[in-house]
Amino acid sequence: MKNSPIIVVDADAIVAQASPSDSLHAKSAEVAILLVQHNARVLYPVTAIIEATTHIQRVLANGQVAYSTVLAFIDSNINVVEVNQEIMKHALQFFSSTTSKKNTFYDCIVAEIARKYKADAIFSFDRFYKKNGFMLASEFIKTSI
Repeated sequence: MKNSPIIVVDADAIVAQASPSDSLHAKSAEVAILLVQHNARVLYPVTAIIEATTHIQRVLANGQVAYSTVLAFIDSNINVVEVNQEIMKHALQFFSSTTSKKNTFYDCIVAEIARKYKADAIFSFDRFYKKNGFMLASEFIKTSI
C-alpha cells in the first residue's frame, strides 16, 4: 500500500489494549502491532481516550492503569484529535433519540472523525461502525494491508 492508512481508534480498542484480562486483549494487540508495522496514521479522538480511561477506572476499578493510559496519550507522537462543536454537530448524523443505548454519542463522534479524516477503518470491535458504512481495522488489515 503506497499511502499510510488512516485509522481512528475507539475506546473499546484502548480498553482492550490496556487490560490483559479483556477478552479482546490479544486481538487488539495483534491489530495494533500490524498498524504500526504498516505505518498507519492512527488518530485518537480525545473523547475516546476519556471514555476508555473512565471505564478502566470505574468499571475495571484500576486507577493505576487508568492513570498510565492517560500518561501514554500525553506523548507528543500520538495523534490526539480534539472535539469541537463542528464535529459534535456533524456527529448528529449518526445519533438520534432512538439510537441504541449501546451506541453512545461517543461512538458517533468517532464515526464523524472517521468521516471527516476519510479514515480507511475504525479500530474497534463495535458493529455500530459497520452498520454505518465503516470498515473495522481488523477487517481492513486482512483485506488491504
